Order: sequence, then C-alpha cells, then structure tokens
Amino acid sequence: MNRQRRKEERQRRAEDRGQWANKTEYILVVAGNVVGLGNVWRFPYLCYKNGGGTFLVPYGVFALLFGIPLFLLETSIGQYTQEGFVTCWTKLCPLAQGVGYGHIIIKMFDLSYIIIQAWALFYLIFSFSSQLPWATCENSWNTADCLSLHNLDFNSTNRTTLKNTTSAAIEFWERRVLGMSGGIEELGSVRWELALCLLVCWMLCYFSVWKSVRSSGKVAYVTATFPYVMLVILLIRGATLPGALDGIYYYLYPDINHLADVKVWMEAGSQIMFSYSLTAGTLTVLGSYNEYNNDCYKDCFWISLLNSGTSFVAGFVIFSVLGFMAQSQGVTVDTVVDSGPGLAFIAYPQATALMPLPQFWSVCFFLMLLFLSVDTHFVTVECLITSIMDVFPKLFRKRGRHEIFVFITCLIFFITHLILVTDGGIYIFQLFDYYGTTGFCEYFMALCECLALSWGFGADRIITIIEDMTGRKSSFFFKLCWKYIIPVVSLISFILYLIDYKHLQFNDSYVYPDWAYALGWIMTLSSVLMVPLGAIGKTLMAVRASTKHLSSLFYPAEDPILQRKKAGEEEMATELTSSVMT
Repeated sequence: MNRQRRKEERQRRAEDRGQWANKTEYILVVAGNVVGLGNVWRFPYLCYKNGGGTFLVPYGVFALLFGIPLFLLETSIGQYTQEGFVTCWTKLCPLAQGVGYGHIIIKMFDLSYIIIQAWALFYLIFSFSSQLPWATCENSWNTADCLSLHNLDFNSTNRTTLKNTTSAAIEFWERRVLGMSGGIEELGSVRWELALCLLVCWMLCYFSVWKSVRSSGKVAYVTATFPYVMLVILLIRGATLPGALDGIYYYLYPDINHLADVKVWMEAGSQIMFSYSLTAGTLTVLGSYNEYNNDCYKDCFWISLLNSGTSFVAGFVIFSVLGFMAQSQGVTVDTVVDSGPGLAFIAYPQATALMPLPQFWSVCFFLMLLFLSVDTHFVTVECLITSIMDVFPKLFRKRGRHEIFVFITCLIFFITHLILVTDGGIYIFQLFDYYGTTGFCEYFMALCECLALSWGFGADRIITIIEDMTGRKSSFFFKLCWKYIIPVVSLISFILYLIDYKHLQFNDSYVYPDWAYALGWIMTLSSVLMVPLGAIGKTLMAVRASTKHLSSLFYPAEDPILQRKKAGEEEMATELTSSVMT
C-alpha cells in the first residue's frame, strides 16, 4: 500500500509539474538547445583563427575533461531532485543556493539573444524579393559610396577607390536593418519593422512553452530536426561550389604553434561551455523532467557527441561557401572570413547572392538560423519559468496559472527588448553579450558548482545517485574531474580572464563611454555576487534558527540513497506482513 501511495504521489507531482511524454522529446529538446548558433557562427571561425585543425586538440581535451563531466553532473542532479536550478540546491547543498539565483540573472541576459531571431526573420522576409536587396545599390538606403556585390573586384588596379567604398551587404545590415546610430548615447527611435519581427518571435516562444514540456516537447520535433535538413542541403551545395576546397583548407590547415598559446586553450574552454549550455542551469531543469530511472549516463555521451559533431560539420558548410565567395571576388579566404553577426548577416548573405538561385539558398540559410535560435530561446524561457515556479509551487501550480505567468513573462521581456530594436540597439546588445554572459561568470559558476557538489555534498554521493538512477557505476574519471580538474582549470581560467580583460569595442573602433563599461561590470557581478550573498544569507538564517548541525548547509543530514533504500525496505516489509496476515 505504501509503495502504491508513493507511486501515486510521484505521478500526481509529475502531472502538476509536467514530465517528458517520452525519451525522444527529451533528446530532441536538449539537442535543439545545445546545437545552436555557437555551432554555426562561432566554432568554425575559432578553428580558423586558432590554428585550424590544431584547435581540435584543445577543443577535444576540454570536451573530455570539462564538457562531458559537467554535462553529466548537471543533468543527473536535475533528474535526481526533480527540481529547477534554484530549489534543487535545497536537496543537495543549501549553502550553494546562490548559484541558482545567479542562474536566474544569467538567463535574463540570455533572453536578449532573441534579437538574433528577429534579424534572421527580417532577412528571411527579404529573401523572397525578386532581387536580393543586399546585392545591389539601387535602394533608398544606399549611399554614394555603395558598391554593388557583382561589381566587387579586388583585382582592380584602383584599390584606393575600393577602400573608400562600402559593400551593399554592409549597407543593408547597418542602414536598413539596424539603422545604426553613432553610439550607445544615441538610442534614437524604435524601428517598427524589427519590432514586429521581435513580436512574432516572442509569440512563437509563448506558444512553444505555454503548456510547459507538454508543448515544448512537441515543438522540438520540428525545431530540432529541421536545421539538420538545411545543414545537409547547404553542405552538399557548398561542397560543389568552385573554391570550396580553398575554404576548407583555411578551416582545417593545422598550425602547431598555436598549441603553445594560452588564449587558444581559453577559447576552446569558452566554446565548450557555450555550446554545451554548461553552468547556466539549463541541463538541470531539462533533466528534472525525466523519470527517475532514465539513463542520463548514456544520454550525456550521445548528446555531447552530437553537439561537437555538428560544430565540426558546420565548419565545412561555412568555409566551403566562404571559399567560393573569395574565389568569386579574387581574394584570399581570410579577407572574407568573419564570425558572429558579421558571418550570418554580411558574409554569408553576400555568398548566397553570388550563387545561382540566390533566393532559394538565402531562404535555406536564414530558415536554419531561425530554427537554431528558436530552440535555444524557448528552452531558456522554459528553464527560467520552471525554476521560478518551483520556488513558489503553491502560487503557480494551479490550473491556468502557468499559462498566465508565461504570458506575463513574455510580454514583459518583449517590452524590455524594444530597446534592442532602436537605432542604438546593437550597442546595447553587444554590451549584454560581452558582459552579461561572459566567461568570467561561466568559470566562476563552474568552480562553485563543483566545489559545492563534489566537496560539500560529496562526489561519492553523486556517483551513488547516478548508479541508483541508471544502474551504471560511474567511472572514477568523473570523480577526478569534478573534485580536482574542473575546479583547478576553472580557477586558472577565471584569473586569466581578469588578467587578459579588455574593454569592449564595437567593430574594433567605437569606444563605449565609461558609464557603459561600469554598467557592463554591474551586469557581470550581478550574477556572480549571488553566490556569496546566498551563502551568507543561508548561514545567518541557520544561526538565527539555532541550528545545531551547520553541516546540513553542505549536505543532507542523512544519505539520500540510504533514505530511499530504507523507505523501499519498509514498504516491502509492510507488504510481506500484510500478505502473511491475509
């Protein structure tokens, strides 16, 4: 009877909170989240910049020592506690609950990346034009210095003239899409076309998560798989273009000297943290919707392999096209290579405009970009909302309140993000990107997580929990990573980040005012300081409550697995007694 009652309670809680309908939904949502823009517009450029194929060495080392162990750690604690990234700490190491509050602030800054969806949607709409507007200078926004894409000829003898011109793609991006002002001090007015695109993106997000995992799991069947279809199409097309091999050569040509550069290793670590969605609480929340006995041990290996494999393949897609573009313009690949927005909204659109059927290839690329960002964004919103609702279950776990809370959250952030679609919005976005979710925060959170879980709660307890959930005994290698390797590497990277810190500059030319840099550091410290402040708060509360055993701030009073086994033995004994009496 007790076992049946406990089972019914777990089922009732799963119904109230939500749970994945099946294993496929979980895999698709996690894969859709970790396989995002970082795989397409960041990894290939880092490979080229940091020694080509040589970069795969530090990348692989960090994936093995950092990525997979942290992926398993964060997923398993979510699956075990069945809680969001704030309340999970009360069952593990209450003293570290400030890590969860830090994640809330990081998630709020992460939400600003929805502007990339709006830009992609804007470009997608214009991709259906009879003449791609970023290929010509016959538009109202073009200046006298504009140079049509088909007129670009870097072999021309008049190079001075070329230096004084601006390509049509750059003018479309800066003047038509952004309406870019002179600096962050000149916000200007809201660009209503972009604002409408932003509204559509937030509406897509709302209807993806309004029913929690019941809706997001279904949406992932499309949003997680469609980018791969587009990636394969673009890979085949890129490989058949003239000059593709030149681009791939630049992508993978190894330069062993880069292995001695500490910055290359830091870039590899940062890329692993970013693309694996580590130290942001995302994996913890997604894992919390799993059944207790889900094999998270196996999941972490396959999803990590999928993520890194996608990054590697995306490099061929990007650099084959850049090689074609370089050959078409008579220049070397390093002249046209770029990363981030420069790659997605200037370099690649120019390349598609040079192909036969340019509208088709442009639509394929921006659809892929849109779906990649949609997945990551709605998962971010889902994780934020879930974690807040887990803090106040009595307030939100009632019929209809989840939908209302999601709507209010989306509405508030839509209104807030209107600042990103002003004339000076790009400067605000770069500030969020550079300071809100910086490596400073990532490495600090990784350090705190591992210290709290492997030293406070106990690495042996974690290994026991994983074995109890999956039936697999974790390798000693993971314990070694959690207790020693990740904390040491995180601390060193944290210090190196501070030593190597440089003020943000937009396009390597615009210098932000001092107040903007101060605001940026406030963004960075707002999440980091939550950890010590949370620890101080928990300690004071324990002292005021006259808690005799302050050790309970570091780990539960009793071993969680022993409690679970003891409860199971009591239930079995009760059932045996009942059967004997009957």
